[in-house]
Amino acid sequence: MKKILIALAAAAGLTFASCDLDEYNPGAGDASLNAMSSWSGLQAYCYSCLSDQLYTASDWMFASEGGTDLWVAKTNGTGYKELFYYEDMTTSANSTNKLFKQCYSMITTCNSVINEAPNITIDLNAEVRDVLVAETKALRALYYYILVSNFGPVTLTLESNASVSGAIERYPKRSSEKAIYEQIIRDLTEAIPALGVKPYQNNKARFTKKGAIGLLARVYAQRAGLGDSKYGDGRTYWELCRDTAVDLIEHAATYEAKLYDDVYDMWADANNRNNAEALFITAGKNPLSGDDSFKYASWKNKLSAYSAANAGACSEFWNKNHKPSDKGYFYGRHNASAWMPTKYLMYCFDPTWDKRWEASWQYAYCEWSMVQCGWVGYNQGMITVTQAMCDKYGIDPSNVGKTIKPYADCDGIANTYAGNQFPAKIWKKGTTLETATKENLLTVDEVGTRKAYSVPYPVEADDDRFNIVSVHTDAELQTYKEGKSIFFAFKLSDLYDSNDYPYGGVPQGSEAGNPPAIGNGKTSAHNAYPSLTKFNWSYDGVFVAGDLQQKNGDMFIIRMAEVYLLAAEAEQMLGNGGEAAKYLNALRKRAARPGVNESVWKLSTATEDDVLDEYAREMCGEFNRWALLKRHNAFEDRLARYNKRAAKSFKPFHYNRPISNDFLQTILNAEEYGDNGYGATAASGIEGIE
Repeated sequence: MKKILIALAAAAGLTFASCDLDEYNPGAGDASLNAMSSWSGLQAYCYSCLSDQLYTASDWMFASEGGTDLWVAKTNGTGYKELFYYEDMTTSANSTNKLFKQCYSMITTCNSVINEAPNITIDLNAEVRDVLVAETKALRALYYYILVSNFGPVTLTLESNASVSGAIERYPKRSSEKAIYEQIIRDLTEAIPALGVKPYQNNKARFTKKGAIGLLARVYAQRAGLGDSKYGDGRTYWELCRDTAVDLIEHAATYEAKLYDDVYDMWADANNRNNAEALFITAGKNPLSGDDSFKYASWKNKLSAYSAANAGACSEFWNKNHKPSDKGYFYGRHNASAWMPTKYLMYCFDPTWDKRWEASWQYAYCEWSMVQCGWVGYNQGMITVTQAMCDKYGIDPSNVGKTIKPYADCDGIANTYAGNQFPAKIWKKGTTLETATKENLLTVDEVGTRKAYSVPYPVEADDDRFNIVSVHTDAELQTYKEGKSIFFAFKLSDLYDSNDYPYGGVPQGSEAGNPPAIGNGKTSAHNAYPSLTKFNWSYDGVFVAGDLQQKNGDMFIIRMAEVYLLAAEAEQMLGNGGEAAKYLNALRKRAARPGVNESVWKLSTATEDDVLDEYAREMCGEFNRWALLKRHNAFEDRLARYNKRAAKSFKPFHYNRPISNDFLQTILNAEEYGDNGYGATAASGIEGIE
């Protein structure tokens, strides 16, 4: 198996089949490699879990974002209740079980690459070797960071051990969190000087200086939180976090790093494959690459489907096969909805000034056509409003007999590897069946960098290109009522009851009750909550026609906005609220709508809540919320305020995720090693570890 993996690595660079999950035990490793070609191929394989599992599958997303103040299970259901609500969470929880194994699978390979580097004798290129060793140290740091921030004290091993029956695997010992963070920091500080400003072989998915520096700032912040609660040295690490983040901000040009001036640019489809704000990415497979490597890549990014609503549940607003849960040529097939935003997250955004609202969320839904390629006529995306629809959804009856027009029009571009591509353009407001030609689609200049799913706020009352629109306030609803709008509009707060539980699902005790069905009759509108669009793209080269759930764009593991947040977070924790506000204001300024007075959005000082709220607006869904709340020891407070169902089950031991059950079943000292307090072993295993 290892020879096969090495061959694939050498042939396809960063394009691989899968992680070898049999090699997750701390200490398992590889045989000696003394040829540069096979060694460098194995080194490339160290990246594989990023694209194949961690940043394209649901497991890490749900583990890193679930159980926080940002997300709840769709319709308050029982799906993913372990991660979202800490209910019946065990060592067998699939997401955390896989996460543990995936990280160790990569760590052991990283160890082999680093340890075997001095033994290369065939076709040695010392300069390349040193760069690749630095990359591998940065990767090992990332994998260990994920482990220690999620699982607490685990096994730290830097050994390459080919024997699966070695003592390390059979009787592993935990290392202290302090020791693990020391090694992570050592790896990164050794890697940064050897890494280039530009990536090796111009491969955008490889670590560079800016990516390693950004990760180091993140690591310092997480270690600072641990210092505040356990070691008493938090201030030292907050200072290191601040200094590292500020250095990257102030010398951004030196590192070829950048913060976009306009938040639309950050999430623009045109910038996904070459994003200037990204510090470290995992590259989505690209059928336009012109080589056969696409055929060997097996990762399937369905994150847009998991984090999307099912607006198609309001079936009256969609033609046959046009619902987002059906064909999905515009939205992608949204039939795997799993989570929804909390009321807190929705009301973190003030869309009157903050463009991050539509840059991150699909808050207005529409029908679509395919005039560009001639597949679906404009008329096939038109919906005639009926009296029954008006009665059920509270639409003004003056709209009976009128038609809701398509907003989007998808192309159908043939592709050898991935099948047809369906990039969308937008119909101009006022388009009719008679004027629905390609010339009436908005041009690139007219749209700018705004993503196709980013509907400019607010939707005008007389706009007939939308069927469902969600709003924040009664005043907005009143505007649509007075304007006799043709679309169904509802207020976001109506998705939640007085305890902020979402409509539907399991009862939560005598104090809970579902809010009334939205609309004038019994509707399914609670399924049409805003959808996160950060992982939903619409451009040539991102679709996989055989499975419209997949959108294989580049994923941003670290980006410059997070560095600004880290600088603000560190300054605030050091007592410098004014300095913290300066870095938050940089993000707020680029999100502000033109013409809005800066007094509306500008902060003079920042509290801890200000920092956590800004993280929510800027980074929601980006794999960092759980770790953020952990380093602030904020679960009890934030869950009690914003995720009451999770607060009911949260216990102090939940600050560490459960140790993998598969791992515990493999080792011979499971009772000694412990499970972090989840009941599979008599003790947690972390007692007495300094």
